[in-house]
Amino acid sequence: MIRVKTDPQIQAMREGGAMLATVLTILRKETLPGVTPKDLARRARQELRALGGEPAFLGYQGYPDVICISVNSQVQHSIPTDKPLQPGDIVNLDFGVKHKGMITDGGITFCVGEKPTADQQRLLQGTERALQAALDVVKDGCRVGDVSAAIEDVLKRHKLGIVRELVGHGVGYELHEDPEIPNYGSKGTGPVLRAGMTIAIEPIANLGHEEIVGDHDGWTLWTADGSLSAQFEHSVLVTANGCEVLTQA
Repeated sequence: MIRVKTDPQIQAMREGGAMLATVLTILRKETLPGVTPKDLARRARQELRALGGEPAFLGYQGYPDVICISVNSQVQHSIPTDKPLQPGDIVNLDFGVKHKGMITDGGITFCVGEKPTADQQRLLQGTERALQAALDVVKDGCRVGDVSAAIEDVLKRHKLGIVRELVGHGVGYELHEDPEIPNYGSKGTGPVLRAGMTIAIEPIANLGHEEIVGDHDGWTLWTADGSLSAQFEHSVLVTANGCEVLTQA
């Protein structure tokens, strides 16, 4: 069931989303060559505690850290490691915040320490533009398929592999709620979105083939062909004429 949130719940998500955006902004500035994902995870924990929020990922289905940090061919759900980041690495920070009982979820991807190559730029720009295209179609009365089709169109135009096993989702009371929001689909299909609903939209794309494989750690997902991967994500409130981004700095 897709549930509309109350005004106090929406306000809690605004506050939590602002915390999330603040932490990601800090982490992006501090993601430099030589820094490790574990360093960044410790920083995220410290900053979120200072802001008054709780980590939504820690302990979720047994996940052992406060943030997922995926590097290069890691697609999603990667546990932070002690391996130092290198110039030119592609890093995804996927973070969740719980505040006053409500959850927001967001993510960014960027290149470490130097200008992206042409292919890296195509991956990063295409995935971020797909998120923006999705945000542009969200409004009261639209269907999930409208959002999915907008994402798919942009990713295909950038010649990226669309990860099909991972999807956007409702968010708020739980980290993952109905509806699922795939990154591919057909206009005019799927559940109707109504004002007051909150969803997390997250295009996930690979520079190569769409196929992914799981790691022995039970969490980390990798591109099957070793190509780079990216994700951009915002939690948003559906409104009468559009949407309000809750996880934007």
